[in-house]
Amino acid sequence: MKVAIPSSETGGLEDYVELHFGKAPTYTIYDTETETVEIIKNTSVHMGGKRRPPELLKDAGVDIVLCSGVGQKIVDLLDKNGIEIFVGADETVQEAITSWKAGKLYKPKTINLEKEHGLGMTKNQL
Repeated sequence: MKVAIPSSETGGLEDYVELHFGKAPTYTIYDTETETVEIIKNTSVHMGGKRRPPELLKDAGVDIVLCSGVGQKIVDLLDKNGIEIFVGADETVQEAITSWKAGKLYKPKTINLEKEHGLGMTKNQL
């Protein structure tokens, strides 16, 4: 299974989770079976390219996305591309993966989605 995390800089396990999903410079992809890491650049329309981030992740074989917070549009686009999403990730990519494995991240619901585009919500804000 491949898990993608929007990364704030160059990607990798030590990079921080990017708060704005669509404008993440990179996506760190962790393969749960091989425990390998792949980093893909965000070449979506948000970064001057083509297609949307969920389409890029689908092409990379991603099954799950872990992120801080998202809006309904991203939830719908990921769902349309067959990608499951969990929110509540913060700190580093490695910590997001560890939190997900421990069952500490949760599926987004209307009540815990971003109220304004670009602002992630933390567990303390719910």
